[in-house]
Amino acid sequence: MALLRTPEPVLGSRAPNFSLADGEGRQFTRDGLLGEKGLVVMFICNHCPYVKAIRARLVRDCHELIEMGFGVVAINSNDGTAYPEDSPLRMVELAKEFEYPFPYLVDISQDVARAYGAVCTPDFFGYNRQLELQYRGRLDAGHAGPRTAGMQHDLLDAMREVAQTGQGPIIQQPSMGCSLKWISARV
Repeated sequence: MALLRTPEPVLGSRAPNFSLADGEGRQFTRDGLLGEKGLVVMFICNHCPYVKAIRARLVRDCHELIEMGFGVVAINSNDGTAYPEDSPLRMVELAKEFEYPFPYLVDISQDVARAYGAVCTPDFFGYNRQLELQYRGRLDAGHAGPRTAGMQHDLLDAMREVAQTGQGPIIQQPSMGCSLKWISARV
């Protein structure tokens, strides 16, 4: 398990287009997921300890993001053959178990992860209504630990600012997590 940090964001860059299915075969597109205030794209998976540690608060924060008017989507780009826990079937089971309020999509080709420049799980991208990148960073300061009193809610706070002004904060903390599990033949 390689621990990575996300690179510096290129704020203002446009969200790459995508059309992906969830584990049950339902198709979703970037534009179809765009909310009134913008879009949050998350690269997560099932087996990463960093994602496991934030699941409950991720669900809570995503409910708030949706209430603010953002579309929210999670994408699993890991190699589900080499990592069976990240298979589409397990994604469906996990999404139901944790009552994900967002579509959980499969990026089998890993082309969407490459287009976004995703490097780890979790990796968060926040876009305004014009699909311009305004935030790339962590969920919060908890990383693999619990959220504690007074802890900064980086993603929520940034997207609240985007909802109000169309722009995110200047200072952003990178996300940290497990490297994406690339298909060996394509790396």
